[in-house]
Amino acid sequence: MAGFRNVAQLHEAYNSGASRVYSWRKSMIQTTGAGFWFDMSMSPGNPSPQYYASSPLISKSLSQSGEGGLFHGANVAPFKKVLRVMQAQTTASSFVPSSMKLLDYLLFYPFIDMSESSAQTLTNSISLPRYSDGKGVQIMPIIVAAGSGGGGITFICEYTNQDGVSGRVTKSVTLGSQTAVGTIATSALATAGCNGPFIPLQDNDTGVRSIQSVTFTGALDTGLITLVLVKPIAQFSLASALAPVENDYLIYFSQLPEIADDAYLNLIVNPSGSVAGVTIIGLIETMWG
Repeated sequence: MAGFRNVAQLHEAYNSGASRVYSWRKSMIQTTGAGFWFDMSMSPGNPSPQYYASSPLISKSLSQSGEGGLFHGANVAPFKKVLRVMQAQTTASSFVPSSMKLLDYLLFYPFIDMSESSAQTLTNSISLPRYSDGKGVQIMPIIVAAGSGGGGITFICEYTNQDGVSGRVTKSVTLGSQTAVGTIATSALATAGCNGPFIPLQDNDTGVRSIQSVTFTGALDTGLITLVLVKPIAQFSLASALAPVENDYLIYFSQLPEIADDAYLNLIVNPSGSVAGVTIIGLIETMWG
């Protein structure tokens, strides 16, 4: 339990003022289709968007103090911060139902070229800024420059796993046909070889410390992707328009989601329809103790 031995201690922290509530608002503009996961960190609103703009193929970290993200309060060490409540609401009936995931975006490798057939070596200029053991850290591929969206584009990643073992290789994954910037490239529900928002790791691996290279193994394209190392924090769903959803994670007290100091938090979403013109507003409540 992250900082709290029982519910009484959590309520004591709440009554003493060791909690904060912050609002967020995202207005998405990209035209997307149903069945694709989408990275809301690249959309306008509060917090401001970020675009994975950095030196090609060189790792770059993300943090609240540097790039922003969903604000969750100041650093609290030696205490531990937990997520108490996530709330979201939209008026867009074509958007719901939709699934959403809250992630800690740790670092990324930008501008990986989908037209390159040889292995592209990635430079690890930094290590993971949080969750340094890599346990539970996943690889998320984001389209940052649209290609043609042709079929048969596959790739693999060589990485170092949660135990520090290098030379591990992901499953081969296929890019979906959607080319909208911000699309999670391997998340097309109807495309064989797409496996959702995260790339499947080699058997028995539970996380990633770093990525060493990317190799496109099938057809090529003209676009660019960015590989992001993320730590999933929590998930929730929007069931209907106008009606807010509020997840109180106190009901999962033994597994209250922990939020690391200076974490860059943002959201990915799998909507029923296009995200174009959709605005979502919400609240995030954190506590520490």
